[in-house]
Amino acid sequence: MGPGMRALLLRDLRLAVRSGGGFGLGLAFFLILSVLVPLGVGADGVVLGRIAPGILWVGALLACLLSLDRIFALDHEDGSLDLLAISPVPLEGVVAVKALAHWLVTGLPLTLMAPGLGVLLNLGPSAYGWLVVSLLLGTPTLSLVGAFGAALTVGVRRGGLLLSLLVLPLYIPTLIFGAEVVRRGAEGMALATPLALLAAISLGAAALLPFASAAALRVNLR
Repeated sequence: MGPGMRALLLRDLRLAVRSGGGFGLGLAFFLILSVLVPLGVGADGVVLGRIAPGILWVGALLACLLSLDRIFALDHEDGSLDLLAISPVPLEGVVAVKALAHWLVTGLPLTLMAPGLGVLLNLGPSAYGWLVVSLLLGTPTLSLVGAFGAALTVGVRRGGLLLSLLVLPLYIPTLIFGAEVVRRGAEGMALATPLALLAAISLGAAALLPFASAAALRVNLR
């Protein structure tokens, strides 16, 4: 990572912390969901343990979704995005850095917080490690796909709903395989297949989506 990209990453991290950037909001949403589910479903530990993998992954997905519209919107509003588009840093690199910054302030904290919330949902003891592994593998994809959706909707007035409709279908494979890793980990089953598929999705997203997002930004900035 070059000096320009490092400077951009540090700038985005500072802005995210100062303005909220979904950091506290995403964690609060994740916590509230994990508290409300046992209240709504009931205190049956068997039922909670069975649905915990899916609930934790859905919570992480929706928490990431809350801050996606901020990835490019603030820079577009103050004109910074136009300057970034003509800066020496390739636009693909700008997209990758912004997706990384989003993951560092949203996906990584959610990953670290998830095992504690798994206790509330009676997650099986053997699944905690696999929960962290699956989120570490899967949440970068959520940020990369979110950056792609944000690039498509940048400049669109009230594009938050449109952004959600665009990215949610693209999140489904990551959700399915991420929750399957945790479920199999809880039940002591073989994990190689869902882990490999989850990793393949993340690698494919990292290889392709910065270029697709940069192309969408170039079209929208014309």
